[in-house]
Amino acid sequence: FKNLSVRRPIVLTHAGDGTNRVFIASEHGVIHVLPNDQGVEKTTVFLDIEKKVTYKDKQNEEGFLGLAFHPDYKKNGQFFVYYSTKDAAQTSVISRFRVTSDDPNRADPASEEELMRIKQPFWNHNGGNILFGPDGCLYIGLGDGGSARDPKGNGQNRATLLGNILRIDVDRKDDGKKYAIPKDNPFVGMKDARPEIWAWGFRNPWGMTFDAETGLFWVADVGQDIWEEVNIVQKGGNYGW
Repeated sequence: FKNLSVRRPIVLTHAGDGTNRVFIASEHGVIHVLPNDQGVEKTTVFLDIEKKVTYKDKQNEEGFLGLAFHPDYKKNGQFFVYYSTKDAAQTSVISRFRVTSDDPNRADPASEEELMRIKQPFWNHNGGNILFGPDGCLYIGLGDGGSARDPKGNGQNRATLLGNILRIDVDRKDDGKKYAIPKDNPFVGMKDARPEIWAWGFRNPWGMTFDAETGLFWVADVGQDIWEEVNIVQKGGNYGW
């Protein structure tokens, strides 16, 4: 794909639907789709929500940051995105979209269903990775809220969503929510802890993946100054900020 031109590509993935297509999301808010073929020189725009997405070159940790296709995408056509919204300052949105019924290479921008809206005090440390685990739940990586050295103390505060890996069920809805809390999440029913949290104590979890063979959950956390971390994340674990 050496001749392709995509502004600030941020995600490279596939839909898991057997169509052998590649999806490239740009930080500006455009998802491109193309056949998985080295000779391809042009993409098709799958979804364009650039008008909704905040991106600034000098505050470049905001923008369109995450894309995950539903495990049953071939049947239900659902995919999920994480982006910084223009309609509220320093606010991240996690939404569900659907592909159009008549064109597999075009999503319906009007199908957006907002699941979560997360406010943070600064523009940086947005995390942004989202992915489905082998359990079918959606995992969401959130930074500590930004600035430096965690001035709000979010990295060690389970009463906030910030600084945590979240785990939600997008196939059900609890009362008052557009998603459900899995009953086996580690802090369900615990005072002063958000039940969405799967693991806590992160500064800016940027890279997340599940090992296809072992099932281990690997998370790369952007550190302070000279320090970086790669963690094998477990249920309820505290990764210390």
